[in-house]
Amino acid sequence: MEQKFCQSCGMPLSPEVLGTEKDGSKNEEYCTYCYADGHFTVDCTMDEMIELNLNYIDEFNKDSEVKYTVEEARKTMKEFFPQLKRWKQ
Repeated sequence: MEQKFCQSCGMPLSPEVLGTEKDGSKNEEYCTYCYADGHFTVDCTMDEMIELNLNYIDEFNKDSEVKYTVEEARKTMKEFFPQLKRWKQ
C-alpha cells in the first residue's frame, strides 16, 4: 500500500493520526496536528510550517534511516511542500 502524507505538514498518515471534520469523521488528507474539527489548527505560511517542522527534526531522525541536519531538512521540505495540497499554487 502506498504511504500517504499529511497534505499540510508532510507527516506520514496512519489511521491513528488522521484529522477530523466538524462531524467527527476522519479526514484522509490531513493529520490531527494540522486539521481538527473541520479546519486547520494553525494559520501559517508554507515557510512557517517548514520552520515549525524543524522543531521535530531530532524525533524524525530517531525513527528514520536518513539523518538530516536542520539545513538539509529545510532544503528537502522546501522542495517537497509545494507538491502538498495545502501549499500548491
